[in-house]
Amino acid sequence: MTQEEVFKQLTSHAKEYGFVFQSSEIYDGLSAVYDYGQLGVELKNNIKKYWWDAMVRLNENIVGIDSAIFMHPKIWQASGHVGAFNDPLIDNKDSKKRYRADVLIEDYIAKIEEKINKDIEKGKKKFGDSFNEEQFRATNPNVLRNVAKMEQVRARMAAALNNNDLAELRQIIIDCEIACPISGTKNWTDVRQFNLMFSTQLGNISDESGVIYLRPETAQGIFVNFLNVQKTGRMKIPFGIAQIGKAFRNEIVARQFIFRMREFEQMEMQFFVRPGQELEWFAKWKENRIQWHKALGLGDEKYRFHDHDKLAHYANAAVDIEFEFPFGFKELEGIHSRTDFDLGQHQKFSGRKIQYFDPETNESYTPYVIETSIGLDRMFLAVLSSAYTEEKLENGEERVVLRIPPVLAPVKLAVLPLVKKDGLPEVARRIMDDLKFDFNCQYDEKDSIGKRYRRQDAIGTPYCITIDHDTLADNCVTIRDRDTMQQNRISIDSLRDYISERVDYKNVFRKLHKID
Repeated sequence: MTQEEVFKQLTSHAKEYGFVFQSSEIYDGLSAVYDYGQLGVELKNNIKKYWWDAMVRLNENIVGIDSAIFMHPKIWQASGHVGAFNDPLIDNKDSKKRYRADVLIEDYIAKIEEKINKDIEKGKKKFGDSFNEEQFRATNPNVLRNVAKMEQVRARMAAALNNNDLAELRQIIIDCEIACPISGTKNWTDVRQFNLMFSTQLGNISDESGVIYLRPETAQGIFVNFLNVQKTGRMKIPFGIAQIGKAFRNEIVARQFIFRMREFEQMEMQFFVRPGQELEWFAKWKENRIQWHKALGLGDEKYRFHDHDKLAHYANAAVDIEFEFPFGFKELEGIHSRTDFDLGQHQKFSGRKIQYFDPETNESYTPYVIETSIGLDRMFLAVLSSAYTEEKLENGEERVVLRIPPVLAPVKLAVLPLVKKDGLPEVARRIMDDLKFDFNCQYDEKDSIGKRYRRQDAIGTPYCITIDHDTLADNCVTIRDRDTMQQNRISIDSLRDYISERVDYKNVFRKLHKID
């Protein structure tokens, strides 16, 4: 099964089991807008908790806020979003479909990378244990030719983006013979810029003076509250402000399920440091964030760093943490050294002094900022796509299982009486009533025990406990592990400790590297 087919299966599974629904589906849906179902919202909340606790609770010098979605329109002028928050767009004249020019080129590069990976897979099959991937990459003519082609196209795109050369972006598309995915033709318009912000009116004013914007990021709400938090919290440099919240972008190329949406959620932290120390802190947060991701156990090989080819106007360093989704390596989190641009701009546009008096150096200055920004929806998709597994069992049966890390699993425990009689449901209910205060549990007594196991596998429940007739005599239950399907007999009194030991966030947090 190809990765594209796996991704289609995943999106279908997400709907069938209550993780993600198309928004407004009964009205034929709303493009690139999704609703999270009963299990999706649980997984989403668990990811939020993992991020928030690791960022705020484990760092004494980081606090959180929740700023408003509506903000003064001058904020977006100061940040540069009104004048420069654009995407380079191109239309295919035959399909009438619009695309981001840089995304078309990135997809072309990804296809070349896919060819390289296929050649490597062929080499592995041919040479077996004696295969040396590093040597193969350095000597194989096909690989070398494709790497050179890929690097050349990437360099041209980076130069075009940095120079805002829209004609060159179009020329790259023409030279690479990139066709429209819908029409299959190469009949392209010129590339032009398109602003991504949604605008609306505040109150009953209908002219331009009442225009405000839905925020395209959560960072600015942190910057305009810098002094409020610093003074009321008696915060000393270095310190950080974290926030989880909705953001909105009028994405023309919104695709790949929840990877790129028009309404999405961000988890951001802005870390304020002394000028001149920003690159040191940038390196520390780069390491901190990759360790946070890897601690979940989704597979270290699924992550890689990607340095920005084009730096944003406010940055002097930037790197992405990319994750290997079913459609290739894509950005999951960004770490940026934003210098003093944001606070400096808000000081200029507001007319208010936004500085920090440092008692250690006895001077006032505008702090520099290190930003970590992760898309919650992309993190959700990373967890779901890495967890989705179709496997054939030794007895010939097949099962679909979501190997979601137990700390993030929407349902931690399923309580299953073997039969609906002989007092077993009553015992099961007592266990359910006792454990539901500590864990999100499901009770299920319908169908055979095998079918119930499969249902729990499909939603990622790490543990199932079965109450059988022996339970009435020995006060023990059978606990089944989702991943191994092994079953053990333990006492009912031990259940809480057994589950807690395996689903507690603390066990993951112990793996993390702290920033001093």
